[in-house]
Amino acid sequence: MIHVVFNEADVEVLKQAIALDDSLEGAIHLIRDDFAVGPVKDIYTPEGAAARTAWWKEVLTGSDHEEHCEQVAAQDVATVKSIQEKLAENSDEVLWIWAAQNKHDVSGYYWLMSQLKDYQGKVFILYLNNLPFLNEKGQLFYPHWLHTIPPKEFLKAKKLARPITPSEFEVDPDEWTRLCNEEKQVRILEGGKKLVQYEADFYDKDLKKYVTGDWQKAARIIHQFQHKNAESTGDLFLLWRLKCIIQNASLDVQGALKGMKDFEVKLQGAAAAVDTNE
Repeated sequence: MIHVVFNEADVEVLKQAIALDDSLEGAIHLIRDDFAVGPVKDIYTPEGAAARTAWWKEVLTGSDHEEHCEQVAAQDVATVKSIQEKLAENSDEVLWIWAAQNKHDVSGYYWLMSQLKDYQGKVFILYLNNLPFLNEKGQLFYPHWLHTIPPKEFLKAKKLARPITPSEFEVDPDEWTRLCNEEKQVRILEGGKKLVQYEADFYDKDLKKYVTGDWQKAARIIHQFQHKNAESTGDLFLLWRLKCIIQNASLDVQGALKGMKDFEVKLQGAAAAVDTNE
């Protein structure tokens, strides 16, 4: 058995679940890229992959992650190749794709399963779509992320595994191709597996609401946005968008526009006064 997850935090909780139930025993693979953001046109071609890597380099300029773009892309490609080889070599091998109801996992699912059409019947999906689980306190909750589920609850989740159907192998890759061809950069989950797309500045208006008349570290602005906004995304993407807002709006900045803790931002002059009066 092979497992695939889309968040690093999911790896550890799945390991703990396997320790509780050896019927889940198998290698765990992590897809590292976040396909809920960024360009995905021609993503399976060298040109499309290179364009995405170049975009990530732009996004991560000045951050500690800038040098890892090509490495992450290469790791994901190698992961898929390894899975394909294992499925081809062993007639009994199966793949379980674990996904919770969030745009990150669903986008990753589309990207991955579209490369596995030759292995129909061997690829299973565990999609935790609007399903209740118990938290550590025994309270009912609906998880949006796999790693928020206690390991013992994964034993219940395994019952949800089902083969990706021939119909899904026809329809879902076509849906992913349609999304890729729209050439937009933000994907939002509307429900089920339905993704809708927006331009790169989708979060900008709401992100700017957390900039005030007082100096704040970029990290604080992004942290508030992620915890209070109805729709959010990864901090690195938000950091890039904050830098774009700074370059295109009347905001005061002090410090170098690098990492989240390297600079502070506040509303400028009259804008700050208006904000205070409100």
